[in-house]
Amino acid sequence: MKFIRLPFLSIVCLYLVAAVMPAAAAKAKPVTPEHKAKVKGTIVSRDGDAITVLDKKTGSTKVVNVSDTTTIERDGFMSDSAMNKKALVPGLTIYAKGVTNAKGQLDAKKVKFHPDVFAITVAQQQLIMDNKAAAGHAQSTADEGVSSASAAQSSANQAQSTASQGLASAQAANTAAASNAVAVQAVNTRVSNLGDYSTVASADVYFANGSSRLTDAGKADLDQLISANSNVNGYRVEISGYTSSPGGLSYNQRLSQQRAAAVAQYLRENAGVAMWRFVTPAGYGETHPAASDDDANGRALNRRVEVRILVSKGLREDSQVATARP
Repeated sequence: MKFIRLPFLSIVCLYLVAAVMPAAAAKAKPVTPEHKAKVKGTIVSRDGDAITVLDKKTGSTKVVNVSDTTTIERDGFMSDSAMNKKALVPGLTIYAKGVTNAKGQLDAKKVKFHPDVFAITVAQQQLIMDNKAAAGHAQSTADEGVSSASAAQSSANQAQSTASQGLASAQAANTAAASNAVAVQAVNTRVSNLGDYSTVASADVYFANGSSRLTDAGKADLDQLISANSNVNGYRVEISGYTSSPGGLSYNQRLSQQRAAAVAQYLRENAGVAMWRFVTPAGYGETHPAASDDDANGRALNRRVEVRILVSKGLREDSQVATARP
């Protein structure tokens, strides 16, 4: 009887284990797939690879992250990816899709947009400036190499000459080395200052409540600003739009961007400012108020666009040196 019970108990145990395993597997937590997301709207600001987009469908803003692996298509064609990435500037309408990360942001796998002439021109100019900066750095490195080669040749000549000739050669080499050091330092300073701009002139243009239309007074101020600085060598124009506090954040952000765009358009079409001179116009909503919004006068001062004429410190130093020469 004992020999019969043992196999029977074994069979019962195996049956219970087989019944429990599917239940345990059913309770196991499934792997959560990536949450796909997409957004279509207008870029309102950009900080590096993080782009803030105003969703046309919901009216809310969403951060879209672009990376080196993001596919960026311009009008259905994948052309220069570096230029396309730089063309993602405030005011441009884009369509992005990817996955939502832990911060609720969209990590874009693909971004599409219809080409905007102003945005593409800004991107092209930015690439040109980047290339110029890289070329300047390469030239500085080459100058240092020439200086080192000159010092080595001077040492070789000194070894082959008499003691007196060697002394004379050493003195000449020291003079040349000091001169080269000054020249290399000047080149390095010039290149490092290419991205360091200073303000040479500015103007504030004011708008009516809820409006992005330039007034006659505003147009006159812009004409005066450009006319007075048209002979400045290599100048750039920075345009920043603002609003007073009444109205929602999204509305004020759009309005400030529209005001900045209106100033840029006027300067391009009526003041003859070339497109490459513009730093990308940006709207900052009701931030950075110029005065208190508690009264009408303060609100009027906050409904503005600030326009600054910028010049590279490197270019200014070159201009001063040229002026000082007899």
